[in-house]
Order: sequence, then structure tokens, then C-alpha cells
Amino acid sequence: MDTINKLLDAINNLFLIIAYAIRSLFPDPHSFWADLTMDIVSFIMILLIIVAAALLLILLERKIAGWTSQRPGPNRLGPRGWFQTIADALKLMGKEDVTPANADKIIFKIAPMIIMGLPVMALAIIPYGNKMAPISLDLGIFYFFAISSISTIAFLMAGWGSNNKYSMVGGMRAVAQMVSYEIPLIFSLLGVVMLTQSFNLSVIVEAQQTIPFIVLQPLAFVIYFIAGIAEVNRAPFDMVEADQEVVAGPFTEYTGLRWGLFFLGEYGNMFAVSAIAATVFLGGWQGPFLPGYLWFFMKTGILIFLMMWVRWTFPRLRVDHLMHLAWKVLLPLSLLNIVLTGLGIYIYEYIVRIGG
Repeated sequence: MDTINKLLDAINNLFLIIAYAIRSLFPDPHSFWADLTMDIVSFIMILLIIVAAALLLILLERKIAGWTSQRPGPNRLGPRGWFQTIADALKLMGKEDVTPANADKIIFKIAPMIIMGLPVMALAIIPYGNKMAPISLDLGIFYFFAISSISTIAFLMAGWGSNNKYSMVGGMRAVAQMVSYEIPLIFSLLGVVMLTQSFNLSVIVEAQQTIPFIVLQPLAFVIYFIAGIAEVNRAPFDMVEADQEVVAGPFTEYTGLRWGLFFLGEYGNMFAVSAIAATVFLGGWQGPFLPGYLWFFMKTGILIFLMMWVRWTFPRLRVDHLMHLAWKVLLPLSLLNIVLTGLGIYIYEYIVRIGG
């Protein structure tokens, strides 16, 4: 029995054991070089998570699209079509990289790099398991939104740098949409911050040992989920690339790997938004029996599945309806949630004070 418990404990703390082994290679485990090595290893791991997630999620999305429309989806290349995404990645790598003659070449080339780099920076603060956050920040939620908001500039850079009217219109749509939905997205998490008195994601996870915050903050979760879909520009909020109006929006002039970086960034952002929701509302890595990191990835995967289900179920919104939903529905509801949370905290403290 002791052997089984030790084995389960080793599996649960597998990555902590690996991190300890790497640090033990240095005379001083907490020296500058040891910290730098761990930072490099964490960066490589996050990059691998994004690439692996993108390859898997693209195939999963095609399968879900086929399921919702009663079609088989990819089923030719490899067993049940599982190698289709790999073939598409190789195809993108072989395509010619074309830069428009009159484009602002520097801005045009930098934009997809920024889009790809932002999920890597955002995922660095996520606690994937017990004591498994690559970087533990006291202002974790604040940092996440500060980093994710930069993508607005990257979309505008892509539209402006392409020297194409359709790209520019798509870039401006991205700015309008993302700025509008960032506000209820941020406000939706303030209720959780009020309950925990912390922006640190690890502290928020530990506060959910008895009950996940989705039970205490159901309205906040719904607001976050809807605004999160809009933030990653996925249907039914994909007005940025509405093909019947602006061709492909800011992506119109991009080809090959640069085009692929935009969509790799999209799936990376979708994973990051779902990871924050799983951490803040679903208890993060907390769960019985299984290792914490497996619970985290399962909860994140469920939210990603819901995002894909929504995409292939609902039609694209009109621009005015898109803005109406953000400013006249989600924003007032998020403010209402803050008021109700503050009122609930006041009543709870009053009852405790009276009872004491």
C-alpha cells in the first residue's frame, strides 16, 4: 500500500521532480544560471504545449464540424484522418512567402510574430498543477489581460501593413470588437478577485478547495465565456474575417507560414482563455484521484470543446448586434455581478460578525 501511495505521489509531482533534478545539476540550485535554465525549459514546454494543442485542436475542430453537420470530417489520411493536420502543416511550410509590393514590410512581417508570441507569454503564469506555475505573479490576472490586449495592436498592424482596404477594414473591426469585449471580460473576473482578495492565480485555485467559483459566480462565468469567444475572434463573433464582406480581413494578404502563425496564435489564445476560465471558475488543477495537471487539461479541454460546439452551431452575428451584445448586455450584467458580489460579501461578513 505504501508503494502504491509513493507511486501515485510521484506521478502527481512528476514535473516537480523533473524540475528538482534539473536544478540539482547546479552547485547552487537557486543561482542565476539555474533560474535561467528553468526559464528556458519552461519556455520550450509552453511552446510545445501551444504547437501540440494547435495540431490536436485543428483536427478536433474538423471532427466537431463534421459531427454537428452529420459529415464524417477528415477520414482519409492516417487512421480516421488523424494525420490530416500534419499534412496541412507540411503544406504551409512549402508555400511561397509573398509580401505585397506596396506593403509596409516591417509592420507586415512583425504582426504575425506578435500574435504567436502573446499566448506564450500569457501561458507562463498559469498554474498547471500544484506548485507548477512557470512564473507565479501576485498580479497574475492583471498581467494576463495586459498581455492579451496587445493582440489588438497586432491585428491593426496586420491590416495597416498589408496596404489593402479589405485588410484595413478587418483590422479596424478587430480593434472595435476586442476593445468592446475586453471590458466585460475583465469585469467578469472582478467578482472572483473580490472573493479571494488576490490577483494571484495560484491563490485563486487554492481558494476553491471546497467549492469551485462557478457555483458562486455563475453569471460571471457565462459573461467570461461569451466575451472570451469574442476576444479570440471565433464564430459567431468572427466579424474580423467575414469572408462575404472583407475577404479574410487582416489575413487577406498573408500566405504560407505567416498565415499559419495567425491561426496558430488563434488556437493558442483559445487555449489560454480556456485555461484562465478553468483556473478561475473550475478549480484549476484541483480534483480527486487523478494528478492535478490531468484535471487541469481535462477542464480546459471541456471548455475548448464548448467553444467549438458554439462555433459550429450559431450563425455569425451582424456588426451592430455584435456591439449591442457587448455594450448593452454583457457590460451591464458584469457591473451587476460586481454589485451583487459586494453585497453578498457584506451580508456574509455581517452574519459572521453577529454570530461571533
